[in-house]
Amino acid sequence: MKLQEVLKSNVELPLAKRTSLNFVITNKIIAEAYLAFFKQYDISGQQYNVLRILRGQKGKPANLATIQERMIHKNSNTTRLIDKLILKGFVERTICPENRRKVEIIITKNGLDLLETIDPKLSALEETIMEPLTKNEAETLNTLLEKLRGSQSQ
Repeated sequence: MKLQEVLKSNVELPLAKRTSLNFVITNKIIAEAYLAFFKQYDISGQQYNVLRILRGQKGKPANLATIQERMIHKNSNTTRLIDKLILKGFVERTICPENRRKVEIIITKNGLDLLETIDPKLSALEETIMEPLTKNEAETLNTLLEKLRGSQSQ
């Protein structure tokens, strides 16, 4: 759908504004698809991100700082996310035996099972979202987004 149709306007926008609005609106549509997807599993995208980080630890516990550092949403309240995942039985929190001030978090079997259920369905959703793009277009889009992100970190 053309941006002008979404905005219900025929006003010609400057290229930078048109590009930014296209990005924001597309991001919102994709974010809503993710939100609806995760809602059926009673978790958020941030909680899913934590579970994936913990699975990547391959059975080794992680501390809050490690999880926070690897989060996609850096401003997430990691402690609150962990608390919710504990209540759902997807992670466990223990005190490190060597350093009692250090909290360790590990994914449970229930958490691993949830990821095993979610992952193929999430991959299918992502394929559907990207279906309108050719492989070359998707590669170009990735390159352009990385370039744009890089210009913002300077």
